[in-house]
Amino acid sequence: MKNLSNWQAQLGRLGTVVGKYKYVCLVILAGVLLLLLPDKARLETKQTQAELPEDSCSVEEMEQKLEHALSQIEGAGQVTVVLTVKGGSRRVLAQDSAISQTEEHKDSTWNTVVISEGSGRESTVLLQQLSPEFRGALVVCSGGGDPTVRLKVVEAVAALTGLGSDRISVCKGT
Repeated sequence: MKNLSNWQAQLGRLGTVVGKYKYVCLVILAGVLLLLLPDKARLETKQTQAELPEDSCSVEEMEQKLEHALSQIEGAGQVTVVLTVKGGSRRVLAQDSAISQTEEHKDSTWNTVVISEGSGRESTVLLQQLSPEFRGALVVCSGGGDPTVRLKVVEAVAALTGLGSDRISVCKGT
């Protein structure tokens, strides 16, 4: 009986403390909930990112798209595009680190995060796919001798690749 009354007294005190600090308790509870939410959101984005194709746009595909778009410019005529790039496309994978510390030094180990797809299949978690950086563009078109066409072509290539006009060369073709 004494234990029961002790528990009731403790619950009464807890109720008064919670009542007195209810806003503080609500803020702490909201903070804990917010800490738990990103994990679920991160899992969902990792699953959708893992479904991305290996290489969403190769340099050759970009050249073909540019050729098609530039050939639509009035006076450009037949167009050939050559793009130079720095490096290639890169994939940034999710990694997990473990830190072990001894008295002499601290070591960290990096492991690539893997998702199990069931049936014994596993895949890496893709965080980001980086396209190659364009270094320059050469455009050869039959209307390349006309300054107006050259300007339109340079502006179009600059808009589509992010290159400055000093890195785009437009030449007259046959």
